[in-house]
Amino acid sequence: MTTTRLRIALDAMGGDHAPDMVVAGADLARERCPNADFLFVGDEARINALLERHPALKPISTVRHTPDFVAMDAKPSVALRAGRNSSMRLAIDAVAAGDAACVVSAGNTGALMAIAKFVLKTLPGIDRPAIASILPTQRGELVMLDLGANLECDADNLVQFAVMGTVFSRTVLGLLNPTIGLLNVGSEEQKGHEQIREAAAALRATPLAPYFHGFIEGNDLGLGTVDVVVTDGFTGNVALKTAEGTAKLYAEFLKRTFGSSLLAKLGYVLASGAFNKLRQRMDPRRYNAGMFLGLRGICVKSHGGTDAVGFSNAIATAFNMASHGFNDKIRDQLAVLQAALAAAADKAKDESATGSETAVQ
Repeated sequence: MTTTRLRIALDAMGGDHAPDMVVAGADLARERCPNADFLFVGDEARINALLERHPALKPISTVRHTPDFVAMDAKPSVALRAGRNSSMRLAIDAVAAGDAACVVSAGNTGALMAIAKFVLKTLPGIDRPAIASILPTQRGELVMLDLGANLECDADNLVQFAVMGTVFSRTVLGLLNPTIGLLNVGSEEQKGHEQIREAAAALRATPLAPYFHGFIEGNDLGLGTVDVVVTDGFTGNVALKTAEGTAKLYAEFLKRTFGSSLLAKLGYVLASGAFNKLRQRMDPRRYNAGMFLGLRGICVKSHGGTDAVGFSNAIATAFNMASHGFNDKIRDQLAVLQAALAAAADKAKDESATGSETAVQ
């Protein structure tokens, strides 16, 4: 982990409660990221007025003015063409120019992905970037990708996602040898479409093979069967939204149950300590970071409706990725992976040629 100071570019105008939430979130993150400086991009007058309320944050902050911002309902194509002077675009430009180590935005997700992919480009060996997020499980936490960037994926995409998810799990979650699972309609080897079976075969021929669990199903997410869940963006997004909806459903059920009678209310009071621990464990602000993996710069998406606590968690995730050299580690892992795949292909070719010669004899 680097001890040099890292500058974090913030899209100060992105999100439902910007720029107040952005500045307050940066002030909270300052305590968790002692080597961080902040570059706020947006309305200079509004940002400076907010910085006056956070005297410890002001000396490590720079403001880059622009009156433009990307609307939350803007189409990605429109934001890409017309938003060249927006706070989102200029914050991403700062990473591309080397003025910042990473960028965080709570703005329009589609626009952020479109602009980040256009400006930053993908890493060598990565065909498509993926959106990843951390989810709570019975065993701890897992990282899941893709969550919506790529609705259809081939086997190579899924293998690349597995590499990126593994590096993230080691870098941010601190797991030495994270296990990998491919989300499928069953755990049997013959289940699933051709692309996912090809991805499984490819992973078994790589250095990741000892950590490849195989196919997993939807119920394995909550169980925490594996540490890295790999899937296409369509399936991943559906699974994520289903999990979020189920959590809200049970929270509503609990609320109604404990409010149904005086005795039930008394039971809630007696169990309030346990419920507070549960609330903290399931607080969505703890997992408020969608990481755009596979780009030449680190880009993290915060939920648009989050508060300062949630935004500070997104900043901390971006800082951890940058300070641990996340992209350099992906490059290293991809080089090892490609060498292993090439060796496996050569071996298969040699065995095929030997078999042909034997058949002729």
